Amino acid sequence: MKTFTSVALGCKVNAYEVFSIEETLKAQGYKLAHQGDKVDVAIINTCSVTSNADQKSRQHIRKLAKNYPDAILVVMGCYAQLNKDLINTIPEIDILVGTSNRSKIVDYIEEFKEHGQKIIAVEEEPRTFNYEELGATSVTPQARAYLKIGDGCDAFCTYCIIPLARGKMRSRDVRDIVKEAKDLVRRGYKEIVLTGIHTGAYGKDLGNIKFSNIVEMILEACPSLHKLRVSSIEANEIDDDFLRLMLKDKRIARHLHIPLQSGSDEVLRRMNRHYTTSEFIHKIENIREKVPNIAITTDVIVGFPGESEKLFNETVAFIKKVNFTQLHVFPYSARTRTPAASFKEQVLGPVKKERVRTLINLSEDLYRSYAQRFVGEKMQVLIETYDDKEEVYVGHTTNYLAVRVKSDSDIKHEVITIIYDPNISKKI
Repeated sequence: MKTFTSVALGCKVNAYEVFSIEETLKAQGYKLAHQGDKVDVAIINTCSVTSNADQKSRQHIRKLAKNYPDAILVVMGCYAQLNKDLINTIPEIDILVGTSNRSKIVDYIEEFKEHGQKIIAVEEEPRTFNYEELGATSVTPQARAYLKIGDGCDAFCTYCIIPLARGKMRSRDVRDIVKEAKDLVRRGYKEIVLTGIHTGAYGKDLGNIKFSNIVEMILEACPSLHKLRVSSIEANEIDDDFLRLMLKDKRIARHLHIPLQSGSDEVLRRMNRHYTTSEFIHKIENIREKVPNIAITTDVIVGFPGESEKLFNETVAFIKKVNFTQLHVFPYSARTRTPAASFKEQVLGPVKKERVRTLINLSEDLYRSYAQRFVGEKMQVLIETYDDKEEVYVGHTTNYLAVRVKSDSDIKHEVITIIYDPNISKKI
């Protein structure tokens, strides 16, 4: 039987795409290779969100080429889209696909088998009109499933290369989303994570639907779904209709990841983030008023060009004021072809590293403080994995508290009730 192996780097969208392509390959008679198996096709979905992501993409491509020298090597994704010359700099690559034409990968593989000539299927500009269906449900071995509802982004933050790699915002057809959601529930997934490049902007290009509508449609179509989670959403896209829906249906996870990026109005303006700190905190206060005890996590970029010590301290103070549950902290990475790459006052690497450490320490304090509020409470948790070293099962609650619990029986991928403890929770 024909075999394949695959790697997804970066975001949940990349993971979704790889899982979907895996299902397409399986439908064509391929099986996922196990350790020691001969590999016929090796696929990697690359990332280019930072310079570090570029480096990791190159390293993983070369690793696949070294480990599977006889396999057809397929490279796709954002890094491939932005670097068509990869086919020359890494000659082991057989098929290069960008962020379009992913649905044709099986055809490209067959074409390469027949003719033995390298294939470059990278469009000059990524797709800008219609959403590209990949042709199969994205099936993951994990406890929760990803469901992609859109591609591309129209925000054009000055630091971000992704709109150039992914193209304009394209919302997926409602019927395809609902169909895949129902299929995922039928396959036994208890939790679905809605994902996309600009998730909360869903429907803006369609004109007759918005994000809260598609959430409601999924919930109505999947009455047995345990939990629906949103991977990330911008503050200005959380409207009262969505909050009313959260109140109405407890199956929407009590956790929102809302990117901030900076707590300084000056830096936000230079980033082209489309809001001020006062607008942001007003939105957070409204969310917490409507949905008490919700977990709100965020992304923060430190060391953006022109971020002085004073402006960084404004960010620290604002984070404390908002009282986030947890932070994802990133040092600014200059991306060629973005406006911010040419901004003056670039911040030195050691300064960025120190600021990252400061915010990671703050994040740990914020998380401990939030988690402490739930000690002794009865909560439901989706068990995701088993930690062999610690001999505990690991999962997350609706508000994304990490849970560790002991059990004599195998409870992986089950929803159980626990008494929460930040160390070891008690199964009841």
